Amino acid sequence: MISSIRIAVVVALLLALLAPALALGQAADVSAPPQFTDRTEAERFHALTEELRCVKCQNQSLADSDAAIAQDLRNEVLELMRQGKTNAEVKHYLVARYGEFVLYRPRVEPTTWLLWFGPAVLLLVGGFVVAGIVRKRSGNRQPAEAVDDDQEW
Repeated sequence: MISSIRIAVVVALLLALLAPALALGQAADVSAPPQFTDRTEAERFHALTEELRCVKCQNQSLADSDAAIAQDLRNEVLELMRQGKTNAEVKHYLVARYGEFVLYRPRVEPTTWLLWFGPAVLLLVGGFVVAGIVRKRSGNRQPAEAVDDDQEW
């Protein structure tokens, strides 16, 4: 019984000593920020990565995400840019690979009509419902009977 406690203590101490080394190993995996050839390339890269969504994080742009896949996609975007691809070609490549989800502003197509026009349709329907309710309530009111001052209660 005592030996199992000693083993547990030794294992806990080893893990405590190895934890900082493991953390340093993970920190080394983070690659350095990309090196740009000129200012226009940097501006184009940043503008493009702001328009693209991280496929893992979902609510962050590619530029803001710290996920490993976001780093890979940023490297891929830069490589495609250096191959002479236009922004539209880079987006088309990523859409073909990951779907429309990768775009923060999906294209207006029959498959995305609900996404683009759904909120406006719901707002209009809600406005008509509220107007109908208000009209119905105001139309059902009976005029108040005139109170005769001579009438006793």
